[in-house]
Amino acid sequence: MDISVKYQPTEDEVTRAFTHGFKKQLTILYTVLVVALIGGAAYRFASGDPGMGIGALVAAVLSPLAGTWWLRRRARKMLAFLCVPTTVRVTDSGYECRTEESTTEMRWTMFSHVYPTPEFWLLYVNNQPAAFLPKAAFDTAQQAEIDAFLAARKISRSR
Repeated sequence: MDISVKYQPTEDEVTRAFTHGFKKQLTILYTVLVVALIGGAAYRFASGDPGMGIGALVAAVLSPLAGTWWLRRRARKMLAFLCVPTTVRVTDSGYECRTEESTTEMRWTMFSHVYPTPEFWLLYVNNQPAAFLPKAAFDTAQQAEIDAFLAARKISRSR
């Protein structure tokens, strides 16, 4: 396999890829945080400190919203580097993304798994999102070839 395409990701596309990539980690983080804050609020109410209890409940509601806002803000700061004309090359040994400013090359052996979504292949190293390949950059035949390749390597998983 040796597929090369020229592509320019959009800001919305990159933001969606980040959101999909970090979804599992954020869900776990927010669940633990909200449970801890609600537990803290219950303790404060039981110990006769309603002011701190109310504060903890407000924090339980606002923390997931603040976290999502922060992640989107971080993603927007990276958009200037990511939303540029890019040559994507996918081969049997790995993939490469080349722009005028940078080159990223990673071998398939680095990835612990790949989650295909309708829009992307999300690439993970040690269960952490490392990169994404936008399916829109590839035609239908190329997408099928990449899917078959990833399935044969047994690193492609569904969520």
